[in-house]
Amino acid sequence: MKPVFVCIFVLLSVFSLQAQDSKSSRSTMYFTYGKTGSNIREFNQMLDDKGLSPMRKGYSNFNLGYQARYNDFVVGFDLFQNPGPKSRFNGYDIDFRTTRFNLNVGFSFTEEGRFQLIHYMAIGAGFLNFQMLKDRESGSLDEFLQQPEQGFILRDGNIHKSSLNFANFLTEIGFHMSYDMPIPGRDEALALIAKFGYSFSPFEDSWQLNGVNFNNIQSGAFLRLGAGLTLPDYKFFYKDASLGAHLFYGLHFTSPDAFNTHLKENGLEPFSGRPNNWGVKILGYNKNLVYGVDVFNLGYGGRANATKTHSLNSVRIYANGGMKFLDLRNLEIGALAGLGFGNLRYSLTSNNKPDFPRLFEEPDHDGYLRSHGAMAKPEVFITYGIPLSSKKIFDLVLGAHAGYEVPLSPYQLAGLAMFKYMANPYVQFSVGVRP
Repeated sequence: MKPVFVCIFVLLSVFSLQAQDSKSSRSTMYFTYGKTGSNIREFNQMLDDKGLSPMRKGYSNFNLGYQARYNDFVVGFDLFQNPGPKSRFNGYDIDFRTTRFNLNVGFSFTEEGRFQLIHYMAIGAGFLNFQMLKDRESGSLDEFLQQPEQGFILRDGNIHKSSLNFANFLTEIGFHMSYDMPIPGRDEALALIAKFGYSFSPFEDSWQLNGVNFNNIQSGAFLRLGAGLTLPDYKFFYKDASLGAHLFYGLHFTSPDAFNTHLKENGLEPFSGRPNNWGVKILGYNKNLVYGVDVFNLGYGGRANATKTHSLNSVRIYANGGMKFLDLRNLEIGALAGLGFGNLRYSLTSNNKPDFPRLFEEPDHDGYLRSHGAMAKPEVFITYGIPLSSKKIFDLVLGAHAGYEVPLSPYQLAGLAMFKYMANPYVQFSVGVRP
């Protein structure tokens, strides 16, 4: 993730220079869904050599993005979850997924108005998960831990351990089009969005797993459609309408005590300390109304025994709404309520898997458990904005957030309810930019 932080520094520097002469601005939060074409050539060639049908081409793109425009200069970020198609071979499901975080720089071909056409380039980092697993019969957690082998899991980078464990550079070049639709009774506009272009890995052989090149999983032409909320300059004439993006680190005061008991009883090392937690937060303000989205990732990871590694991971996605109670110059205090989705995933993987094609012929090395459900949370926050230009075009925003997560599902892993682990108080510290 070091390259990503370098990119953030460079973008903020350019951001400041552009803001000095800025005359118009726009900020947008958006979601898109689309498809990217790809073909896993080396893996499909191996299947063809064995007389098996190839995996289906392409993968889906689920995208949360943020974009800020100053005159013709555009910066932003995109967070992607890209699940691939599932194929069935001899009782095993083969599929893959990738996660990406991109920072974008672009140039608008249009003046400020309802229609936008932007050409952009992006650089970021990614994570790759390729697996071949068979369905397990329902049983106890102890049965799973004693005999976890149900296939194999291959990962390049491992964000199941920590959000900062991305691997390798990724780039994207494309066009972003949007059109504003009025929202009855609201000052914000609904932006209808289309994006198209090409994603690729700039370095050859940078995504190799156990002797097979998976570069194509991270590449391909794409088309994405979606919608978002936008705050265009032509609709706002007061200072407290804004939409900002924030990076945060959180302390979650929880521990998987019941799960650790089963690990120790089965000769595996327990998880210790607090789960790693980095995430992104988008916060919008319109007078006293506050709204936005949180995405973050709680992860444990480490040695299970002399031959295995394990991780316990949970991704949370919240839609938030609330009120700002105090706005005193640059200081703001408010409260939010969030409703969202969470998952819980435990992986127990062997450190000594063979390379392909032997791995395909002898796949039983790793085990995997998962659960998912709904989550809710109340939260209070305090933020302080520091102007970064003489004209106060945008602020650097420092924030502190405190709340309590409440699971609305039992979150069972092999019959063990993880409700107490998912329910926890937290504190988050954020830094971001806001027009």
